[in-house]
Amino acid sequence: MVSIGARIKELRLRAGMSQEDLSLKLGVKRTTLSQMESGDRKICVEELNLLAEIFRMTLDELANPSAEVKVHLEEAERRAEPEPQMRIDVPQKNSLKFREVILYILNKIGAKPNIGETVLYKLLYFIDFDYYEKYEVQLIGATYRKNKFGPTPLEFKAIIQQMKKVEDLMIVTGKYFEYPQTKYLPLRPAKISVFSAREIALIDQVLERLSDKNASQISEYSHQDVPWLSTLDGQSIPYESVFYRTPAYSVRTDEDET
Repeated sequence: MVSIGARIKELRLRAGMSQEDLSLKLGVKRTTLSQMESGDRKICVEELNLLAEIFRMTLDELANPSAEVKVHLEEAERRAEPEPQMRIDVPQKNSLKFREVILYILNKIGAKPNIGETVLYKLLYFIDFDYYEKYEVQLIGATYRKNKFGPTPLEFKAIIQQMKKVEDLMIVTGKYFEYPQTKYLPLRPAKISVFSAREIALIDQVLERLSDKNASQISEYSHQDVPWLSTLDGQSIPYESVFYRTPAYSVRTDEDET
């Protein structure tokens, strides 16, 4: 039977990643990843969960070498921006813009006591899906999985580890009332130059509309959105589903239809 270390190496090679690439996403040294792949170091549950997110699969798929899984880890910087009339079902990876969106949000509203990891997840979801509904192109293009707490961006943990490593932000754990909370503190301003005017405008609209909600409120709010409602538990939420939103959630206007 193929070991978990060999499985990780196989997936890494199939994704066209070097050990340096994967170790950076995983937040470990390259030598540590080499030890994982060779079986000389045990892999903890947290690392397994992060690896599953990086390769966009479940833990069962990660551990099962017989599972036929397609790995999609293309960087958006290598791909041309899609034409406005194209509707893309497979999210593109744009790690640069992902990092800058996180920093933009944190610099603008991160000091609010309610802005922990769960709220940040949902803000990113509405930014991505609102922008796609309105303009039919992707802003970040993250992959969101449906779980009982609402949409979860699968690339988030890997991006955060990258940002922590280069000191873009710091991670602080504490409590919001009686509940555990993970907060992220920005250590530099966002690079506004990576955004268009309409991207900034939409991000600001989402923050104005939703940033005062706590984790429970924004999770419940996301549960009434058609993309979440129409997706099976544990599955990735398709961007195309935004075009079936109810009026209460839709951000398209009559002008957008013309």
